[in-house]
Amino acid sequence: MTDALKQLLTARALQEGFSKLGICAPDATPQTAARLAQFLDQGHHGQMAWMADRTEWRGSAAALWPQARSVIMLAETYAPSTDPLDVLALTDRAAISVYAQGKDYHDLVKRRLKRLGRWLIDTAAKQGTPCEIKVFVDTAPVMEKPLAQAAGLGWQGKHTNLLARDLGNWFFLGAIFTTLDLPKDAPEISHCGSCTACLDICPTKAFPAPYQLDARRCISYLTIEHKGPVDVALRPLMGNRIYGCDDCLAVCPWNKFAQAAKDLGYQPTVGAPELAALATLDDAGFRARFAGSPIKRIGRDRFVRNVLYAIGNSGLPHLRPVAEALLSDADSTVADAASWAVSELH
Repeated sequence: MTDALKQLLTARALQEGFSKLGICAPDATPQTAARLAQFLDQGHHGQMAWMADRTEWRGSAAALWPQARSVIMLAETYAPSTDPLDVLALTDRAAISVYAQGKDYHDLVKRRLKRLGRWLIDTAAKQGTPCEIKVFVDTAPVMEKPLAQAAGLGWQGKHTNLLARDLGNWFFLGAIFTTLDLPKDAPEISHCGSCTACLDICPTKAFPAPYQLDARRCISYLTIEHKGPVDVALRPLMGNRIYGCDDCLAVCPWNKFAQAAKDLGYQPTVGAPELAALATLDDAGFRARFAGSPIKRIGRDRFVRNVLYAIGNSGLPHLRPVAEALLSDADSTVADAASWAVSELH
C-alpha cells in the first residue's frame, strides 16, 4: 500500500507545481549534528544567534518530532530567464537576488505544502492508514539541505547550496514530516568533481574550503542578516549587491538543466531599480514598495545602508548628493554608510 501511496503522492506533488520529490527517514542525517557544532564553534554563523538555539532539533530531525516516520522533501524551481550576473555591470542600479525578485517564497511554498499535506492525510485515511503531518519552509529548526540530499533530491555543492543534475541549483526546499512509514529514496552523492567555479567567483572569498561557508564574509549574509555597519574592508567587494548575492549559484555548470519557475508568483517584479530612487525611501515608502516581498523583512534602515554601500561602489560622482542627503539620517548605521559613500565618490 505504501508503494502505491508514494506513487500517488509523487504524481500529486508534480500536479501541485513541485518539481521533484524524495523521501528519507528522520534519522537519515547522523552527521548533521557534528557539522553544525563545528560551524557554530568556528563562529561562521556570525550574528545568526538563532542557529545556536535548539541545536538538538537542528542536528536531528528525529528529535524535532519523534513520532515522524518519514520526511518528504520537495523542490520548487525558480530559475531566472536571464543571467543574474549581467546587472553587476550597471553600477547605477541595484543587484537583487533572483529569489527575492518576486513574491515571498515562504508563502508560496508553504501554501503548496499545506495543500499536498491535506491531500496526503485524506488519501491515507481513505486507505485505512490515518496519519499526521507537519510542514516546514525555512523557518523552523530543520536542516533542509542535508535532509534533501538524504532523500535523493540533490547534493550540497562546494558552495554549500543544494544542486541537482536535473534541476541545477535554482530551487527552494520544503519539507513534510509525517507519521506514515513511506518507502525511502537512495541518498544522492556529490557530482561537483574538480569544478571550483562557485568558489572562484565569490567576491569576498567566503568559502574557507570546498563545502564550507563562513557566513561572516558572505554578501547574502551581510546584506540580509548582519546588523549594524559592515566591515569597511568588505564594503568595496559588495559592488551593487543590495539584497543577497547569486554569483556562486549563477556559475554552476549544472544550471544547463535548470527548469523555469512554474509559479507566476516567482516572476520578477522588482528588477534592477535605480540606486538613487531607493536611497530616498523612508520607512513607509520602503514598506509600500516591497509589500509581499522577502526584502521587506530587513527593514528600511538596513536596506538603505546596503544601497549606500552600492552608491559608494558605483564610481558615479553624480550620486554623491544622494549620499550627502543621508549624512544626518536618524539611524546611525545609515549615516555611517552615507559618510563612507561620500568619501568614496571624489
